[in-house]
Amino acid sequence: MIDLSAWTYPILFITLFFETFLLVTYLSKPARERRNKVVSDFTPPVAIVVPCYNEQDTIKGTIDSLLALDYPKDKLQIVLVNDGSKDNTAAVMDSYVGTPQILVIHKENGGKHSALNMGIEAATSAEYIGGLDADSFVAPDALREIIGYFDNPRIAAVTAAMSVYEPKNILQAMQNAEYIMGIALRHILAAVNGLYVTPGPFSFYRRDLVLELGGFRKAHNAEDMEMALRMQRAGYLIDNAPRARVYTTAPMTVRALIKQRTRWTTGFVRNVLYDYRDMLGNRKFGALGLLVLPLGVLAIVAGLFLFFLVIIQVITQIISTYTLIRGVPLSYSLVPHFSNLGWYYIPLTAVAMLGTIITLGTIGLIVVGKRISNTPSRLFSGIVAFMFLYGLIAPFWLMRTILDVMTGTRRSWR
Repeated sequence: MIDLSAWTYPILFITLFFETFLLVTYLSKPARERRNKVVSDFTPPVAIVVPCYNEQDTIKGTIDSLLALDYPKDKLQIVLVNDGSKDNTAAVMDSYVGTPQILVIHKENGGKHSALNMGIEAATSAEYIGGLDADSFVAPDALREIIGYFDNPRIAAVTAAMSVYEPKNILQAMQNAEYIMGIALRHILAAVNGLYVTPGPFSFYRRDLVLELGGFRKAHNAEDMEMALRMQRAGYLIDNAPRARVYTTAPMTVRALIKQRTRWTTGFVRNVLYDYRDMLGNRKFGALGLLVLPLGVLAIVAGLFLFFLVIIQVITQIISTYTLIRGVPLSYSLVPHFSNLGWYYIPLTAVAMLGTIITLGTIGLIVVGKRISNTPSRLFSGIVAFMFLYGLIAPFWLMRTILDVMTGTRRSWR
C-alpha cells in the first residue's frame, strides 16, 4: 500500500525552497534598488482606461479617485468605456461629460478586452496607457510612483500595489492579507522578471507596444494575464511599483469568491498549458519559465492533493478513535489524563516543523508587503483568517477549475 503522507515531504520542501528563493531575492541588489527608488519628475502624457459593465455603485468613486491624482492635468486623460451596461452606469458616466480630462465612450457589450482596446485606440495623445477596474480606487501619488519605473526601454508594463478597499467582514479581511502578501511577491518576482500577470487595477503599459502586439484578447477571461505573457514571450520586462497603492473591492461571500477565483485559476491553466505552454520550463524565460510558471501549476495539484490527504487522515483518525473507544472503559476513553503529559509528547515531526517554518514565512511576506507599500491596514484578523480559512476554501475553486478545464466548460465573467 502506498503511503500518501510521504508525498507531503517533497511538497513541503519545494514550498520551503520557494520561500527561501523569495527571501534571497528580496535581499538582492535589484530588489533593494526598487525599494529605494525615489518618485520621478518624469510626467509624460498618459491615459487611464476604465472599462465598465454594470458598475453604477462604484464607478463614481473610481472616477473621483482618478481626478484626485497628483499629476499634471494637461497630461492626464481618463477614458471611460461603458461596455453595454444594463444598469445606471451610463448615466453616472455622462454626468462627467464636459470635464476637460474625461472622455466618455458607450459601446455594445463585447467584453472587457474590447472595452480596453477601444479606450486605447481613442487615447491617441498618450505615451503610456493604464487600466483601472471600475470597482477600484487609487491613492493620489500612485501614478507618479508608477511612471518612474519606465526608465528602462525594455520595460513594457508596470504593476501597482493592490489591497482590499475597506474590508467589511472576515472574508474580505482574509483577502486583504492575501493581496498584501501579493504586494511582496510582485515586488520580489519583478527583480527576476518573474511576473506573469498585469492586474486590472492600475497596471500601465507602453501604448505603442500594446498596439504593436495586437491589443488585448479575451484570453479565457484572463486578458491581463495573457497580455503579460505575450509581452514576456516577446522579450520585454514587467516591473512593479510597490508604493503605487490601489484599492479594489473584494467578494463578500464565499460563493462570489469561489466564482472569481475559478475564473482566475482557469484562465491561468488555459493560458499557461494551452496558449503559452512553450514558456513552461523554458530556460529562455529565466525564473519565469523555470520556476514561477511550473510552481504555479504544481501549486494547483499540490493544493488539491494536500486537501484530500487531510480529509483521508481525518476520516481514518475518526474510525481509529471510534474503534479504540469501543474496547476501552468509558472512564479512560472520555477523560484523558493530561496531567501526566510533558514536553516529550509534543509531536515534533518533520512535517510539523516544516509546516511551522512555512507558516512563519507566509506571515513574514504579509508583513513585508504592508511595510514596503506603506498600506494603511490592520492585518491581525486578516492574517488569522488567512491561516485558518484560505486552505478550507481554496480547494473548492481548485476542484471547479480542474472540472471546467477537463470538460471544456466556459463560464461568464460574472
